[in-house]
Amino acid sequence: MLTLDSLTKRFGDKVAVDAVELDIPEGQMVGIIGRSGAGKSTLLRMINRLIDPSEGQIRFGDVNVTTLSGSALRRWNRDCAMIFQQFNLVPRLDVLTNVLLGRLNHKSTFASLAGLYSREERLMAIAMLERLGVVQTALQPAGTLSGGQQQRVAIARAMMQEPRLILADEPIASLDPLNAKVVMDSLADINRREGITVVTNLHTLDTARTYCQRIIGMFEGRVVFDGTPAELTAAEARRLYGAANDGFSEAMTSTALADDDNASTGAPTRSLEEDRADTELAKQRAEALV
Repeated sequence: MLTLDSLTKRFGDKVAVDAVELDIPEGQMVGIIGRSGAGKSTLLRMINRLIDPSEGQIRFGDVNVTTLSGSALRRWNRDCAMIFQQFNLVPRLDVLTNVLLGRLNHKSTFASLAGLYSREERLMAIAMLERLGVVQTALQPAGTLSGGQQQRVAIARAMMQEPRLILADEPIASLDPLNAKVVMDSLADINRREGITVVTNLHTLDTARTYCQRIIGMFEGRVVFDGTPAELTAAEARRLYGAANDGFSEAMTSTALADDDNASTGAPTRSLEEDRADTELAKQRAEALV
């Protein structure tokens, strides 16, 4: 259970997050929605302890996350994986090495600095890339990948931490609708198969309704809605986004794919045989490095 108790963050005179109270059971997939500046990203960064709260407590099970420091805080950063909007990969490093960086908090300082990874860790990274459909990119520099591919690599890196909680801060904000669906499908699959709690910030109501069991709405730093997708009515959405009755439509936030079966994604068409051949070659080359 993740518990937030009167969690508050101030930046000078500005209250970014205001006395948030939440209980999130293990295994839930939760979407946090709201306008830009509502406090969504600040809330996630406090949970991960990238920034410290001004007031209140964060608890995960029996652990008071708010008071952690040193090695205990590093263990929390390992158990609480963070996925960012801008991927935070190292562009010059190959994809496989970027994924292996997720093991750093499992290793000694010397092993981390020396980049020493076991055969099991390398095989684990390859398996995760294969699961997420990007194993064919294993030996490419991460900076050469598309946005959707980079975000899947970032998810693979997060999974290498063997986390108990995943926080995703606007993971699809910079992606086209097709890649946004692939990324959200990946997070939902992890939540369903591993039972890992996923808390994700989203701008789009249709995405939150489709993927999340629970939706939390924030407005000016406060939680103003907490319920199921069915309970998020049009009236609640207008209140959440501070819109007049005639000035808001959910279509304004939609990233849904067009129904046109012939809609182009802008990507070159490749045969299934070509994709399989590239994937097998990349796996062989990556495994040769193990």
